[in-house]
Amino acid sequence: MSDKLVDDLSPETDSGAITKQQWKWSALAGMASYLDAGSIVALGAGLALFQKQFGMSDGALGALAAIGPNALGCALGAFLGGWLGDKLGRKFIYQYDLLLYALGILCIAFAGSVEMLFAGTFIVGVAVGADIPTSLALVGELAPAKARGKLLGFTQVAWCLGPTIVLWLALAVAPLGMLGIRIVFLHLFVIAIITWALRRGLTESIRWKQAKSRTLSVAEKAKQSLGALFSGSNLKALIWTGTIYLFWNLAAGTAGAFNSYLITSHNADNQALGVGLPSVAFITAMLVAIFVFMPYSDRSHKTRKTLWAIGAILQISAYAMLIVLPFSIPVIIANIVLFAAGGALAGEAFYKVFSQELFPTMLRGTAQGFTFGLARVAVGVWSFYVPAIANQGIPTLATLLTIFLVISGGVGYFFMPNTSGKSLEQIEHERGNS
Repeated sequence: MSDKLVDDLSPETDSGAITKQQWKWSALAGMASYLDAGSIVALGAGLALFQKQFGMSDGALGALAAIGPNALGCALGAFLGGWLGDKLGRKFIYQYDLLLYALGILCIAFAGSVEMLFAGTFIVGVAVGADIPTSLALVGELAPAKARGKLLGFTQVAWCLGPTIVLWLALAVAPLGMLGIRIVFLHLFVIAIITWALRRGLTESIRWKQAKSRTLSVAEKAKQSLGALFSGSNLKALIWTGTIYLFWNLAAGTAGAFNSYLITSHNADNQALGVGLPSVAFITAMLVAIFVFMPYSDRSHKTRKTLWAIGAILQISAYAMLIVLPFSIPVIIANIVLFAAGGALAGEAFYKVFSQELFPTMLRGTAQGFTFGLARVAVGVWSFYVPAIANQGIPTLATLLTIFLVISGGVGYFFMPNTSGKSLEQIEHERGNS
């Protein structure tokens, strides 16, 4: 790495300027979000086909969704990957986890039995779970203080792009039935291998290397121990980020994994329409991320709270309408657009930003792995029951999702910390003295 690049990434030069190298590294790290969301939606797009192909019950269908990239498998990977990323470095994880992901994708693509399908789904979940906290820590640590939201928002664009491509590809190959969904998964295999090859040129996080090489006193070592994550300001941050993401992700996970299934099973009765309509969500979220979140998320604390409030209201409205209105195509489209637009402002993007800002370098990956994993465990348990709840009526499901979004939105708005525009070192110092 050149001396200039080291200077560009050092804490002393934090500003709003983003170098070409920082954009490139953020894009490569952000591909974790592409592959994560892409695999979730690919599985969701194929649920009805897998159920028919293998004669799976509603319970088995819920179990499949529960162990994969949307839930339990991802949680396990996040717990382990985040911790190992702090102990051994970001590079250790992102060099190898995509090879595991590619293996899992191949198992799904060529699944000839329920067992093979379940195994591949679990492997994919573990791999993306390990990648997310470490790759996001890398982006947060290389980003300038006044452009951290912009670069982390850029990874959210990748999170939207993956499902969009997956859904439109699934739509194009819908007439092929089961063969079509296998092609969709093979596309993810190709993307994973290309990303893995390009990532081999990435180096280790400068901030992590600096923190790792420091000679620490006994008191400083205690602040970097795992136990320190569950006390003081770290515990407060863990509870706050965990709460907003867990309750938001219950709704987002349901939409991502089950929208295609619900539309196909409860209204459209058409695989192409069931796949095509949810793609509107990711296109909407992508546009809001590009034109609203990225330009404004670093401006001030007040701006962040305003963006969050608007997003929360939009999301709550999206599911509240399903309580009283029929599950018709126009209502489905309105739900999809409102939830997607709101989620881009009061959802995963800000969770990513605050998860980098609120924790010290040597606990950053562990903290996000914990909250990310906890949320995916909750979604995993929840996924067991979604098909059965939906069969009792869409308003019942919508009521529960509305309650989840009220909790996430309210906690996020009223307890949001003021970290906008500050360097990671400044935030760590202030929180250490709070």
